[in-house]
Amino acid sequence: MAKKISVKLILELRGSGMGRNAIARTRHISVNSVGDVFHKADENGISYEDVRDMDEDSVYRMFYPDKFVQESMYAQPDYGYVHQELKRVGVTLKLLWQEYQDQCRAAGSIPMGYTKYCKGYSDYTIVNRLTNHLEHKPGDAVEVDWSGPVMEYVDTATGEAVKVYLFVATLPYSQYSYVEPCRDMKMDSFIRAHVHMYQYFGGVATRLICDNRKTGVVSHPREGEIVLTADYEALGSHYQTAIMPAGIRRPKQKASVEGTVGKVATAVIARLRNEMFCSFNELKAAVSRKLDAFNHSSFQKREGSRYEAYLDEKPFLHPLPSIPYEIATWVYGRKVNIDFHVVFEYNRYSCPYQYARKTVDLKVTDSTVEIYSGNTRIATHNRFPSGRKNQYSTHQEDMPDRFRISPWDDVRIKNWAGAIVKYTAEVVGRIFEDVSIKEQGYNPALAVLRLSNKYSEARLEAACEFAVTNGIKKPRYHHLSSILAANQDEIYMEQKKASDRAKTPMGYLRGSDYYGGGRNDQ
Repeated sequence: MAKKISVKLILELRGSGMGRNAIARTRHISVNSVGDVFHKADENGISYEDVRDMDEDSVYRMFYPDKFVQESMYAQPDYGYVHQELKRVGVTLKLLWQEYQDQCRAAGSIPMGYTKYCKGYSDYTIVNRLTNHLEHKPGDAVEVDWSGPVMEYVDTATGEAVKVYLFVATLPYSQYSYVEPCRDMKMDSFIRAHVHMYQYFGGVATRLICDNRKTGVVSHPREGEIVLTADYEALGSHYQTAIMPAGIRRPKQKASVEGTVGKVATAVIARLRNEMFCSFNELKAAVSRKLDAFNHSSFQKREGSRYEAYLDEKPFLHPLPSIPYEIATWVYGRKVNIDFHVVFEYNRYSCPYQYARKTVDLKVTDSTVEIYSGNTRIATHNRFPSGRKNQYSTHQEDMPDRFRISPWDDVRIKNWAGAIVKYTAEVVGRIFEDVSIKEQGYNPALAVLRLSNKYSEARLEAACEFAVTNGIKKPRYHHLSSILAANQDEIYMEQKKASDRAKTPMGYLRGSDYYGGGRNDQ
């Protein structure tokens, strides 16, 4: 039932000694209404003591019997049901009023008009101390923005103050908020903050409302399609949320987060203004503590806290994907080697052998390396940790039954190495001993042997001898290339010849083959 003049309250306050104007001013009731109750009470000799044990409706009926009859003509809506239904996506007060009208016609009762229906719901929320959620639906949206005010910490190494930017996100229905300090406002920081935000909220809203910064939005024309950056588009696809930038110069379209930014300035930045932080992590921990206090503090104009309202909203959020979104870097135009592996950061990752000698693209995240041919993903590998080199990640299913793609095989490669003589053959042999399947040795072995085309077979043999005799257990192309480029092989051979001459007895005549620069089998 719609709210009426609080007759019983007026009588109670009058009985306590308050006058008409004082009651009207303190209870926000019109002076005429208070005066009318005073007049009827005097006319009928009614005091508060007479109605103390009666309910409000009975007292109102006593003073205004004609109005009560008029009010009771209409079928009363179940405003508790209305309040719950309004939380559901797409449900409006007008839709519920139309359904209420249909129910009244079916039952043969008189429905109230739309204005009266809305007034009744508004009064219901006030009496029951509820928030009238006509604007926001639970789980419908999350709004994100960067805070204008910044924070800072002191770099202990340089003594300089380092700026820190605050990423702010808010669920409009509950006003539950997330704040994350970031070292910059670049794309990686922006995307990572979103990932952490979703983890903090424990779910995903249907819509993500952001501003028009270039980190997320390429173009936002007045007419036509909004174009997002590739990374931001991928984030939305991963979390299955619709990214909807607010209109240009339309802050009211994300008013919740705009308001939260101001509150964060007080609840977080202002409260920490007198503290000095000596590291980014120290500042981040302090912000986290203030954010928790902010979300658990009581509202000023409604019951409960942001956290309590969030508990009401959380069931309406979509579940998080099983794997959090990872920022990806694309590497285009990588050639697949004859051993059906692709090189990335000095490590090798396999793809199906049919793609040998073809060009592929790599999608690299913090933990994975995905190989794409066009728009088709053909292989996925765990990424080797930073600092690891010359490692192989090979899927058994990528290997052929018999390797027939290349005219090269291990026998032919070893024969080539043997023709150059002893130490070159030993280096190539060590390469094949170090791999799990022989095909993995083709490319590094051929890379070594092809150095003979640039420097000559004699110099390659000398470089291999120098590497092996100086304790390099696994000589590879980069070792031998460095030796040859620095002419260490020639210096080594000169020193070796000088040593041999010093050991030769006087009068011994060496043959012409020794001085003729022929092949050295040593």
